[in-house]
Amino acid sequence: MQIEEIESALEPLRAKLRNHKLYKELASLSDIKIFMENHVYAVWDFMSLLKALQIHLTCTTLPWKPSKNTNTARFINEIVLEEETDKNELGIYKSHYGMYLDAMEEVGANTDRISQLLESIQGMESVVRTIADTGLNEAVKNFLGFTFETIQTNQPHKIAAAFTFGREDLIPDMFLKIIEQAGEDQYPKLAYYLKRHIELDGDDHGPLSLKMIAELCGSAEWKWNEVVTTSTKALEQRIALWDDIANQIKSERSILA
Repeated sequence: MQIEEIESALEPLRAKLRNHKLYKELASLSDIKIFMENHVYAVWDFMSLLKALQIHLTCTTLPWKPSKNTNTARFINEIVLEEETDKNELGIYKSHYGMYLDAMEEVGANTDRISQLLESIQGMESVVRTIADTGLNEAVKNFLGFTFETIQTNQPHKIAAAFTFGREDLIPDMFLKIIEQAGEDQYPKLAYYLKRHIELDGDDHGPLSLKMIAELCGSAEWKWNEVVTTSTKALEQRIALWDDIANQIKSERSILA
């Protein structure tokens, strides 16, 4: 199996994401607030997937030992550098998660619940239970639960699959259109975050992550098959999250009508 075959197998789900009803619901800043208050959990768990890959594919313990695959190690370290310590619109070093929180505050979205969740999590041994016990809606809990269960497999090819194929492509473009209509100068933090997101994913992270999958699977057909299975589940979780957010937006709009 090759990358092209995986992409072909996943195309029906990716097409479902590309044509999801959520995108038609995102028509105002009020809609963006609801979206961001739910999507922020995906921004956070993406970082956990990334750090899990760094643990498995680079050396993060002492004494230091050389990585088995320096190409993959380089790729992961580059993403960590950019995602964890990028420059924001003011030239200040900040994680993309931190930039996202700043953008949420800029548009008036609530950041309390995600901050409280992070404070309540004590470690990987209890993270799934902690998430399950929160007051978050089921779609968010299921989404996060899948992510951390995948991380806990300690199998890099599965973690890389969720990292590579479980992302969304259209939201930044959709956001930018709304921000441009509202006045980009009014929301510089969100506009910068979105443009940076598009720049990195399109030019660097996307293509390199596919090479990482190929290197992790090699000639092991069972790994390729597990990548398809994990990627399918990741996309299904993303679609379920999108369904829930779209329904929240429609519900809120009907209340205000």
